[in-house]
Amino acid sequence: MGGGQGFDRSSSSVSKFCSNFWASARRTKPFELRGGGSAAAGVNSGDHEGLIRRLGLSDLILLGIGASIGAGIFVVTGTVARDAGPAVTISFLLAGASCILNALCYAELASRFPAVVGGAYLYAYTAFNELTAFLVFSQLMLDYHIGAASIARSLASYVINLLELFPHIKGHIPNWIGHGGAQFLGVFSINALAPILLLFLTLVLSRGVGESSAVNSFMTVTKVVIVIIVIIAGAFKVDVTNWSPFAPNGFQAILTGATVVFFAYVGFDAVANSAEESRKPQRDLPISIMGSLFVCIALYVGVCLVITGMVPYQLLGEDAPLAAAFTSKGMKFVSILISVGAVAGLTTTLLVGLYVQSRLYLGLGRDGLLPQLFAKVHPKRHTPIHSQVWVGLVAAVLAGLLNVHVLSHILSVGTLTGYSVVAACVVSLRFEDKSANQASGSWSTRWEEGVVCLVVIACCGFSAGGIYRFGAPYLFLILPILIAIASCAALYVRHVYAAPPGFSCPGVPILPSLCIFFNLFLFAQLHIEAWMRFVIVSLIAMGIYAFYGQFHANPSPDGPLYIRAPEVAR
Repeated sequence: MGGGQGFDRSSSSVSKFCSNFWASARRTKPFELRGGGSAAAGVNSGDHEGLIRRLGLSDLILLGIGASIGAGIFVVTGTVARDAGPAVTISFLLAGASCILNALCYAELASRFPAVVGGAYLYAYTAFNELTAFLVFSQLMLDYHIGAASIARSLASYVINLLELFPHIKGHIPNWIGHGGAQFLGVFSINALAPILLLFLTLVLSRGVGESSAVNSFMTVTKVVIVIIVIIAGAFKVDVTNWSPFAPNGFQAILTGATVVFFAYVGFDAVANSAEESRKPQRDLPISIMGSLFVCIALYVGVCLVITGMVPYQLLGEDAPLAAAFTSKGMKFVSILISVGAVAGLTTTLLVGLYVQSRLYLGLGRDGLLPQLFAKVHPKRHTPIHSQVWVGLVAAVLAGLLNVHVLSHILSVGTLTGYSVVAACVVSLRFEDKSANQASGSWSTRWEEGVVCLVVIACCGFSAGGIYRFGAPYLFLILPILIAIASCAALYVRHVYAAPPGFSCPGVPILPSLCIFFNLFLFAQLHIEAWMRFVIVSLIAMGIYAFYGQFHANPSPDGPLYIRAPEVAR
């Protein structure tokens, strides 16, 4: 009897827990249009000590370039070229084309939400629900952590290369100091210098956004100038026979390479996450997102063509491909200049990456999905000091222990997932019936139908990518493509789309649908390690949300309500 009652109570508790979980997971962040059509979103800044608007248009463009140029050119180029050959150029073009579509979606949402940090997390929270937003944050954040660790190891290698220019130092520095020690247990390799560099940059960022922005701007300009010099100088040393065969391992290796280098374009993420520190966010964010991306694509393509033309792709180093290419041609002066530029460039990439991570943690801390400790802003420095220290420590541990080659193969999971969700957010927020039903808290049948269409398009993109990856006859590609086209047509015919405030992404819903399809097609090309990481991180994130986030989240915190981003004079 007692046992039966205990079982009933246990069953009731589980049922109640699941019911509460489902109700919490479906919560959305309030969104309304006031005061000239700007987005309003609740922001809890604790004791009214928030971030300061110091970043102008040029600062934001350099922020985006600083986050991108360095990671792809100085780190991943050599790694991907070993598989894709000279066609690594096509990998960068494919990833760049996909990112242009994503950047258009980001530009619209950055204009809709010009006053609050959060980026893809904030957009998903408003357009879909709390659980989706938390899962997007988890996947994106691991990409940022891994990217920072990978870049830090390469930066450490370049620093050692510079020190070894002095004859009495060369050959006397153990590999485990900066180049990375011998690999053990499959993925581990000690690097002592990388964590030190990460912790130093964390201290710089903790001083304030004005100081770190000045450092980023100076070093980014230096980096771009050096990249242009590299392209011009290397063009005279190109041997076109090195481009043959152009794609030694076929188009599939090119697609796989595109997924690996995809994270090299995450600079526009950084721009979107600087909304609370931009002087004129509604005007400047869309311009800087698109501008920085086009500059990055042009520089990436130029460098890839030059270095694969100078040196056979099999001989490109993993950690310092540019310096190795020029050294092999006897151009030691340019090689030294590259090493100096690489140190400056990778430093800015790390600086911006750590900056973005801290702002994302700040957003989740404000909403209660993470402890309030992450929401605290220093009263004098106006930086999220606790978030900044945390992201620096996590990246330092990864950089000090894990091998850079393994790290690069599990990148792009969160980025591809997050960008697909952002594209879906553009479509969802444009549904006219969404705003009409949000006040009552109900989901309209038409809106739900639209979401199903978006999910179908994503599944079709993934299926098409899987069919291609595993070598099935191309005839099988026709079915998922046709289903995706039919779903896109349903979105176009059965829904009315409202004009957004500010910048408008063209071709809605067709362009965002194409973006989702292409992103998931690339997703299917990922390495097996990346698949494992996606599943594991998703399960861990759901566990954290189930046992912490759902009980502490507050989508409408009491505090200042941003109705219109203030225009701050220069």
